[in-house]
Amino acid sequence: MKLSGIKSAESCHDDSIWAAAWVPPSTSRATSLLLTGSLDESVRLWHSDDLSSAAPPSRGHSLGVVSLAAHPSGSLAAATSLDSLVRVFDVDTAASVALLEAAPSEAWGLQFNPKGTLLAVAGGGSATVKLWDTATWQLVDTLAVPRPEGARPDRPAPSGIPTGNFILAVAWSPDGRRLACSSYDGSVAVFDTARAKLLHHLSGHHMPVRSLVFSPVDPRVLFTGSDDSHVHMYDADGRSLVAAMSGHAGGVSSVDASPDGAALATGSADRTVRLWDVGMRAAVQTMANHTDHVWGVAFRPDTSGAGTRAAGRLASVSDDRSISLYDHS
Repeated sequence: MKLSGIKSAESCHDDSIWAAAWVPPSTSRATSLLLTGSLDESVRLWHSDDLSSAAPPSRGHSLGVVSLAAHPSGSLAAATSLDSLVRVFDVDTAASVALLEAAPSEAWGLQFNPKGTLLAVAGGGSATVKLWDTATWQLVDTLAVPRPEGARPDRPAPSGIPTGNFILAVAWSPDGRRLACSSYDGSVAVFDTARAKLLHHLSGHHMPVRSLVFSPVDPRVLFTGSDDSHVHMYDADGRSLVAAMSGHAGGVSSVDASPDGAALATGSADRTVRLWDVGMRAAVQTMANHTDHVWGVAFRPDTSGAGTRAAGRLASVSDDRSISLYDHS
């Protein structure tokens, strides 16, 4: 497996780019598009072949955009911001569809479930994950995320710095039966979504886990990236740590799995993107296109149904305000 650089575009936003997500084709659009979100409070849409702008910047938040998610239909997307709001919008027109209030806490990572019927949002300092019905945009459940048994008490921290059970990211299993969420203390909680019940915690990291993703082909396999610079592979049902992979010289801020489940991409504070062979459980390539912290990596979903590795494409975004596009083969 290999990454080949296709294009890098500079000054894509007016401030750091913290989020990237692929929008699948829709009934009105035959191609995938790339969404990026920035601390400049905007979301931008890009063509997937040459990173040319697909639409003017979309605005609606009063603080920086920290996470993005696309609905499986390809027609809608959602953005979270430091203003504690979730904005749902039409991808092609940028028109707002819903504005969801996460207050009194924050809204961080978010993801639609595979059927597109629910939107899960990490609730930051509220120690919860909120679930919204995408047909009505009503809040249907709030999952309380307890601290793991035997967890150390929170250490005092400077004002404004989260500690302990601060929920940073969420991930749905490909069958929609499990929802995983990660915390600032390094723990990962796994829920049974049908019963809205906490099943267990996964341990191994001792610093914030900022990103996690299930394998697209195996609902038991969960990957996590942490500020401790390690990437973990878990059996999410068996509660076991399958592999701990190292190689980054800084914290891992983003992790994503290729559509065929054979590869993993990570973005790091060390300014690099790494490609990992899941079977070998080792890094096989390092890309140094960016000059600052890489906050987001995202594989383009395979919508052809072929499941081939040749269809792969990867995007990365950074504090340096650039976007890089790679071919994955």
